[in-house]
Amino acid sequence: MIIVMKRNASANEVKEVMAHIKEVGLNPVIIEGTERDVIGVTGDTATVDIRTIRANKNIVEVLRVSEPYKLANRAFHPENTQIKVDNEIIGGKQLAIIAGPCSVESEEQIVNIAKRMKAAGANFIRGGAFKPRTSPYSFQGLELEGLRLLELAKKETGMPIVSELMSTKYLDEFVERVDVIQIGARNMQNFDLLKEIGKTQTPILLKRGLSATYKEWLMSAEYIMSEGNGNVILCERGIRTFETETRNTLDIQAIPVLQRRTHLPIIIDPSHAGGESYLVPAGAKAGVAAGADGLMIETHEDPANAWSDGEQCLTPDEFDKLMEQIRVLAQVEDRTVAAKLN
Repeated sequence: MIIVMKRNASANEVKEVMAHIKEVGLNPVIIEGTERDVIGVTGDTATVDIRTIRANKNIVEVLRVSEPYKLANRAFHPENTQIKVDNEIIGGKQLAIIAGPCSVESEEQIVNIAKRMKAAGANFIRGGAFKPRTSPYSFQGLELEGLRLLELAKKETGMPIVSELMSTKYLDEFVERVDVIQIGARNMQNFDLLKEIGKTQTPILLKRGLSATYKEWLMSAEYIMSEGNGNVILCERGIRTFETETRNTLDIQAIPVLQRRTHLPIIIDPSHAGGESYLVPAGAKAGVAAGADGLMIETHEDPANAWSDGEQCLTPDEFDKLMEQIRVLAQVEDRTVAAKLN
């Protein structure tokens, strides 16, 4: 349910309405607008008589939201959400460019690649410290040592850290040491994990599940937001289809569809979508052209000898070339990219 307050309603008038909503057993969430406030209401609203709420002279309109996702719904929050991460904004005019290796391998590797990525225009460093792999015999990551090395890369470059959390076991470590917690495709519907990260205020990058519908994806975001954490970024990383030529199929249509349905920022991961480095530039440019708020791209100085997913990593030179093309494309979309460093 959405309650639209009258223009310039006072703070006390808004509080009175919220108190009434709580009295009938529902949960109000205030959404402050430039001209008027909106109150989003979650809970079982089916038994509530809208007429009694609408009778309040400080309320303009009361609307029911038919979709099961409420807090993530654009109807609740008409303006695009912008998420502040250190000195960076995800969902603003400047594109969020998240780049780095699939796996953290050594101090030299992660620091060097972080410097090269920042020089090319990246503003976030990504790296896997804990790696969910299809095979139990594949490299599983350096774990806490990997987080320490990412912190060194951040110290050298100033770029916020994005890294994947696989379970609640290391949640406290991630909250303390990671700037954006990534929830991978395999954990998109790990509801216990989603609820726990929802109790933090750390920004969450939520990847789409391998076969998840838009609604299922948004409902996973709703799990996080319902616990109090509204700092959710959606990441389209390709879905499983009948096609076998590529690892997954990048769903570019997800961008305009979700921008209609939700206020949350949306980024594209073309690396995991195609699974081959030659596919990454096309997917990245298509994402920017479609209106994505950012990109997540895997890079490695020596992809042939990467410890994981080397086949989809761009070299620093390839990344630099791509960023030059993204800069031009961003201007067409009235977006910007961080300046290239000499």
